[in-house]
Amino acid sequence: MKILIALLFFIQTLLLALPFSLIKKENDPSSTSTLLVIGGIHGNEPGSFFATALLSQYYTITKGNLWIVPDLNRLSIQQNSRGVNGDMNRKFAEMTSNDPDNTIVQEIKKIILEPQVGLILNLHDGHGYYRKEYVNTIFNPNAWGQTCVIDQKSLDNKHPFGNLDEIAIKVSSEVNGELIENHHLFDVRNTNTKFDDEAMKHSLTYFAVTHEKPAFAIETSKNLPTLQDKVYYQLRAIESYMKFMGIVFERSFELTPNEIEKLVSLNGELIINNNFYIKLDNLKNSLSLIPLQSKSNDFKFSHPLGSIQENKQSYDLYIGNKKISSLIPSYHFIDNNVESVTVEIDNKQTKLVFATDFFVTADFKVINDDKSMRVNIIGFTSKGVKDESNILVSLKDMDTKYSVDATKKSYRIEFYHEDRFCGMILAHFK
Repeated sequence: MKILIALLFFIQTLLLALPFSLIKKENDPSSTSTLLVIGGIHGNEPGSFFATALLSQYYTITKGNLWIVPDLNRLSIQQNSRGVNGDMNRKFAEMTSNDPDNTIVQEIKKIILEPQVGLILNLHDGHGYYRKEYVNTIFNPNAWGQTCVIDQKSLDNKHPFGNLDEIAIKVSSEVNGELIENHHLFDVRNTNTKFDDEAMKHSLTYFAVTHEKPAFAIETSKNLPTLQDKVYYQLRAIESYMKFMGIVFERSFELTPNEIEKLVSLNGELIINNNFYIKLDNLKNSLSLIPLQSKSNDFKFSHPLGSIQENKQSYDLYIGNKKISSLIPSYHFIDNNVESVTVEIDNKQTKLVFATDFFVTADFKVINDDKSMRVNIIGFTSKGVKDESNILVSLKDMDTKYSVDATKKSYRIEFYHEDRFCGMILAHFK
């Protein structure tokens, strides 16, 4: 659990500094061969942001440096929109200072121009399947799907990764070595932006190459049948670029669509204000009376795509474009004076800190001798009892409508000093 909390704090610290996440996996911070991978510039292209999420969660870099932005356009990702404020990938040449996307674009420009960044990948899902010759409305030269996109053949400077066309050809060839279906073939699409594509002059990759930074777009097809197929090809392409740059990595899963399907379904955990904890898998669609502060609540997701949308009546929880649940708050002052509590779990006493969980087979009992502290087991009722400590509780004693999960096995245990919320722990019945 301590490892999880450390990860949560790490990710949240990055979120506080930027309007998006920046996750750095570094071995040599002074190196100028850092790969920057950006997902989610378009919020309706989930292959891009779930690929960067898995890259953040399940890859270890043993040589070289990898920087990851999994959620560049977070609000658009939540709303599954290409761009709620217009197309962000058309705002890199010029934009007004009052554009809602201005801060995001200016911040990612700064990161692109960092001296350490040696190559940039901007991830997309594009329509159709690119073919140099017209076949039909899906397979044709105007399609973007299944391509490594470059703005020009090479950079004018002598950058070690400046031969864009040669690199893109090698990456496409490597990806094509393990296709799910033969018609998923990858190819290189050169937009020849400077001379042939006015719109692309405003793109992220063209901003990079005009500042002598090698940049590529990876476009998986929106016509691929599943999310895991899109993520599979994104990760295969990213791995190929890493190998080309000499970045050595390990991943903790087999790179197959079936394994990816399992991983993208996992939502992780959430800690709020360091005193409230919930697992986000199998969570109910709505949870009521969540003890929060009236303002300045601190949400820490273990998942790189975790985010909130604050509404008048609730806080909506998202993993990428998936709405997980809505939390309906009950506002309280916070008492931080209690550091741990004791719970007897299946006849064995255990000391627990707040914002953690435990598993119980038969029954549990909260041990409490502090008369000023009140224990509230959400879903348990004993007539005439306001403090539910020192009472043996089993699953049959619980009102299942108060469970936090769809399987009706997980329940909140909350601790109060008068009306001040101290914290909670989560009980899972096996």
